[in-house]
Amino acid sequence: MENKSDQNSLVLISLYAIVIVLCFAPLSQCAKKPVGVARKEDIPYIKCQVCEKLASQLHHLVKAKQAEISPKKISEYQIIEIAENVCNLKKQEADWILKIDIVEQGDKLELVEQDSEGQCNSECKTIERACQEVLGYADTDVAEYLYKKKPQLDSLVNFICKDLTEACNVKPPPVHKVQQLRH
Repeated sequence: MENKSDQNSLVLISLYAIVIVLCFAPLSQCAKKPVGVARKEDIPYIKCQVCEKLASQLHHLVKAKQAEISPKKISEYQIIEIAENVCNLKKQEADWILKIDIVEQGDKLELVEQDSEGQCNSECKTIERACQEVLGYADTDVAEYLYKKKPQLDSLVNFICKDLTEACNVKPPPVHKVQQLRH
């Protein structure tokens, strides 16, 4: 009987040790990138710019994938996978979002590309959210267009941002003074 009691004690001590180790483990080791909350009120001001950058990134990622697997031809499935991941900060295809800052310029919010990835805060979450709103359920339509038409960048921007989603068909409203006090 004593042997069983010793085993139970050993199991409990092991569990306590694991719990203690986990309590002191840095959270940065547990989560990949996203920290912060999207500022939904900023999305109308940046939606068109996000769409244009999204189109550019899709164009770049598809070309890079094609170069990687050459001489084989990129499949529609591979393009769909890229399109599904390009707005998800948990995926490598969305690393472009980490290089963009939202900067106030007069009565506008401008997306400014940086040389290196920054810390993910509310800005990157806002860009991610705008990207998801723009692409929405159209990712397969975009993938099909990329696969069948193999468009130049300007054609892809027009297709996604004007024809398909209309993200750039309306001029963004001016940023209100109250809005400019966002930081």
